[in-house]
Amino acid sequence: MNLPGAQVLELRDIHAAPPPGFWPPAPGWWILVFLLAVLLVAGLRWLRRRYQARRFRDRVMRELETIGDRHRDNLHGLVTETGVWLRRVALQRFPKEEVASLTGSAWLDFLDATGGAGEFRNGVGQVLETGPYHGGIQNVAVDSLLALARRWGQANLEKRS
Repeated sequence: MNLPGAQVLELRDIHAAPPPGFWPPAPGWWILVFLLAVLLVAGLRWLRRRYQARRFRDRVMRELETIGDRHRDNLHGLVTETGVWLRRVALQRFPKEEVASLTGSAWLDFLDATGGAGEFRNGVGQVLETGPYHGGIQNVAVDSLLALARRWGQANLEKRS
């Protein structure tokens, strides 16, 4: 119905707003990207520390094998260098104040308490107490001593990782 004198307005259809653009992202996306970056950096640092710890452990265990190979026929050298190796590993793993001053039976007790299971004080490891100071070592089970040192080293180097 058209009224006289009324103007007819041409109405257009309603247009929706355009969808939001890709850039700049909403604040939630910024937070997500930041959290993912933090997780990535933390993960890479963790992997790097594990890799370095594994390399260190492998190098230290190879040193023990080298000692065993080098001193198969020299029992005094084997006992001395095995004791030095154990001390170096202990100083790497435990506080210096706790380890550095230990000697004799206290040293063997420490080795037993930290993974020796009584084999240093009451087993083949006894030779470490006086062996380095006596040139005439006769009865040493070389393979047993090296196996004991290897077990102790592996147990304590695993804790470091």
